[in-house]
Amino acid sequence: MKKTLSAALVLILLVGLLSASAAPAGSSLDPLATLRYLSDTFYNSLMSAFHTKYDNTLGARYENAQEDLDAAYRTHLARLGALDGYTPLSSPTSYTLYGGQTAQLLTGSTFVPLSGLAMLTVSQGEVINVSTGEIVQSGTYLTNGLRYLCAEDTVAVVSAGSTLEILFEGFCKTTAMKTVLPLPFLDMTKADWFYPAVEYAVGRELFKGTGERTFSPGSSMTRAMFVTVLYRLAGQPYVSTASMAFTDVADPSSYYYNAVAWASQNGIVTGYVDGSFRPDASITREQMAAIMYRYADFAGYSVQIGSTEKFDAFPDSVSVADWATSALMWATDRGIINGADGMLLPTHTATRAQVAQIIMNFGNTARI
Repeated sequence: MKKTLSAALVLILLVGLLSASAAPAGSSLDPLATLRYLSDTFYNSLMSAFHTKYDNTLGARYENAQEDLDAAYRTHLARLGALDGYTPLSSPTSYTLYGGQTAQLLTGSTFVPLSGLAMLTVSQGEVINVSTGEIVQSGTYLTNGLRYLCAEDTVAVVSAGSTLEILFEGFCKTTAMKTVLPLPFLDMTKADWFYPAVEYAVGRELFKGTGERTFSPGSSMTRAMFVTVLYRLAGQPYVSTASMAFTDVADPSSYYYNAVAWASQNGIVTGYVDGSFRPDASITREQMAAIMYRYADFAGYSVQIGSTEKFDAFPDSVSVADWATSALMWATDRGIINGADGMLLPTHTATRAQVAQIIMNFGNTARI
C-alpha cells in the first residue's frame, strides 16, 4: 500500500512538472519569473510605457519650455536692436571680410578669427576671450585661433584691417560675404552670364538649389520663392504667425509661411483682391519690382526716383500697370532692373537666374 501511494505521489509530481514546462518559457504563464521574461518582455513593455508617458507629458513640456526660452531670448535681443538685419547662425559659419568691412555681434554670439587682422570694438557690455578667460578691451586686435564670446547685454563690432577669415556663430550683422565655396551645380558654368549673381545669392544663403546638383537657372521664380529670398535678405527676423492674412497660405510647416507672414505684416506684399497670395504662381517682372520697391522702403533705403529717363527709353514702358509704374521707374533708375533684350517685359515671368542678378544689383546699388 505504501509503495502504491508513493508511486502515485511521484506520478502527480511528474505531471505537475510537465505541465509547468509546457508553458512557453519566459512568458507571463511561466510560474517562475525567468531572466528571459524580465529582459525580453517586462523591460521592453516598461520602456514602451515610459516613452509613451514622456512623449505625452514631459516631452511636450520640454518642447514648450524650449519654445518659451527661444521667444524670451529673441525678445531680449530685440530690445538690443537685434533681429533687424541680423543673420542667425546656429553653427560656426565662415565669413570673408575685406579691409574696412565690419561685423556686429550680440549677446551669446561667438567668433574665432582664423587669418588676417581683426580689431574689436565693444559698444556695450563685455567680450570674453574664452581661450584665456580674460575680458577683452575695446580697441584690441584679436588673436587668430582663439575663441571670443559676447557676454550678457553686449554689442560688439569686429573690423577687418586686412582680408580676414573668421568664424561667426549667433547673431551677426554684416555686409561681408560668407566664404565662397565652389558652386556644386552641374547645370551652369563660370562662362554663364548669371554665374557671378548665383554665386552672390547662394554665398549669402538667399537662394538654394532645386537639388543637390541643380540650380535650374531657367526655371520661373514663384511668388513664394521671391518673398522667401527677401525674408532671408532681411535676416529672417522673428515674426508672429498667430494670424495669416491670406486664405491660401495655411500650412505653418511650408518653407515660405514665415516669410509671407513677415512680408504681409510689414506691407511688403498685399496679395490679390480675393484674399489670396498665390504662392505657387510664377512672379512677373512688374510684381517683383513692386515687392522689392516696398521692401526697400521698409528697410530704410532710398526710394526716390532721380530720373525716369531709363524707364521711358524702354518701348514697352507704356504697358506697365499703374500700380507698378513707380516701382519700375525706381528699379530702372537705380540699375536694379535693366530689361531683357531692350524690353521691360513687365508681365513676363522672371527666371531664377534673372532674379539672382536683380538681387545682386539691389545689394550693390540700393544704398546709393
